[in-house]
Amino acid sequence: MRALLMACVLALAAPLCAVAQQQGAPVTVPSPILTVDQDRLFSESAFGRRIAAEIEAKAEALAAENRRIENELIAEERDLTERRATLAPEEFAPLAEAFDEKVQRLRDRQDSKVRDVTRLREQAQQVFLSQIAGVLEEVVRDRGAVAILDRRAIFLSADAIDITDEAIERIDDAIGEGGDLLTDTILAEPIVESPDAPDASDTADPQTQDDGTAPAPAMPELEEDRPDPVE
Repeated sequence: MRALLMACVLALAAPLCAVAQQQGAPVTVPSPILTVDQDRLFSESAFGRRIAAEIEAKAEALAAENRRIENELIAEERDLTERRATLAPEEFAPLAEAFDEKVQRLRDRQDSKVRDVTRLREQAQQVFLSQIAGVLEEVVRDRGAVAILDRRAIFLSADAIDITDEAIERIDDAIGEGGDLLTDTILAEPIVESPDAPDASDTADPQTQDDGTAPAPAMPELEEDRPDPVE
């Protein structure tokens, strides 16, 4: 079935390429099959460019927050280590345990934020595709076509049947930058918390170990890697 479809596409592409070459540039010609570059459709639209900028800003803010938290924990760890010499083992143990729990809790929270940022593009693309279906249907009707295929799934096609540029222009006219389309998604939620916001671990009651001893608190190593930049 796939071979048959490929043969049909190649058969259609041959005369269309000849027409385009004769006129020196891609032209609009009747074709039952159209193609689109799905990646460009998103990334070059006003909506996609806005999403890319917002995701980049969130990633940068998250990286800065991670550095701030790590510096604060390093200072707290240093202070706790210095206090160890003046505290009895049964006094130091619950403090060290509480600090280690705080570090782990913060690491888990920040790792979750990194995963959230990496999911933003996928979530935005899903919203985008749901919003542009009507626009693509209009292009199909206007061109007298019956289907649009993703160019990535086609071995060879003529530029004359590619509607990416036309679709981007129509999409920008229809939805622009998207406005409030993502108000119900995690893109609308703040990734970075206020530096003044209290951490739950600061009010947690430390638990004393049974043997009354504890090792020095572990050096905090928060996740420093930021999500991959959006292309």
